[in-house]
Amino acid sequence: MKIRVECYAGYRGEQEPRAFTLGERRFEVTEILDRWLDPQSRVFKVSVEDQRKFLLRQDIASGEWVLAGLVGEKLGPASSGSTLH
Repeated sequence: MKIRVECYAGYRGEQEPRAFTLGERRFEVTEILDRWLDPQSRVFKVSVEDQRKFLLRQDIASGEWVLAGLVGEKLGPASSGSTLH
């Protein structure tokens, strides 16, 4: 799912997500929990203000961002404590 990401470029010029907009909702990134590279993209595991965790992926060639996943949310009362990863 495509998203709009607001970034901060540190002294090295590497961009880090600071906030992202999904539909009409803006999520402020409160913490970058993890980050990694693969041959085609950069991936960030982030936490937002309501404690939800998301995976944001940026395509290196195009610079385009996508929402790659929601991490650790309960599936519901019948889920027996299962989580999405």
